[in-house]
Amino acid sequence: MDTKEEILRELARLYPEAGPALHYKTPYELLVAVILSAQCTDERVNKVTKVLFREHDTPEKMLALSQEELERYIFSCGFYRSKAAHILSASKDILECFGGEVPSAREELQTLAGVGRKTANVVCAVAFGGNAIAVDTHVFRVSNRLGLAPGKTPFEVEKGLMAAIPEEDWSKAHHWLIWHGRKVCHSQRPSCDACTLAPHCPYFAKTKGTAEPPKENA
Repeated sequence: MDTKEEILRELARLYPEAGPALHYKTPYELLVAVILSAQCTDERVNKVTKVLFREHDTPEKMLALSQEELERYIFSCGFYRSKAAHILSASKDILECFGGEVPSAREELQTLAGVGRKTANVVCAVAFGGNAIAVDTHVFRVSNRLGLAPGKTPFEVEKGLMAAIPEEDWSKAHHWLIWHGRKVCHSQRPSCDACTLAPHCPYFAKTKGTAEPPKENA
């Protein structure tokens, strides 16, 4: 078994129940939640959507809101003006171009306002069970530190992970890496001494957990 296989096996052992932290009931709710999660914590998004989705949980109901009204709901998520505009535009396109249903294909998802490759991968994998790896800041950081998929951009890391991980495990590995980033491999003070992956980690071998982490580009 090579190093990457050992890392993946340990991640699977550590986080067997890893899954999305965002709360949602439908693909549409997930799409909106992921748009809101940009540079915002999942905890904050869940608080906002708990209120928003009581009466505005479909594209039709969302479009009953003006941009100003939606902005008031999502203000605490940050970048609320652009996020409101994206959510309303995406809702309109879902109705007019996709028969009211969120598309399941990444290419179609990326035609919606506010939906880049990462968001499309999340919706494709989580809502529809597709094989995809979304690279957020946690995935970017952990993949680089572990040497699992070194890269200077999220897309480079995504391609590296797709090559290193069996396709049937892409979606699960996405959550393993996120959870490890949240629980152990923190941005500023990673808990290297408590990390069971330390024996396989180039970052730990180089820094022994004492150096400042590299600047993230995700």
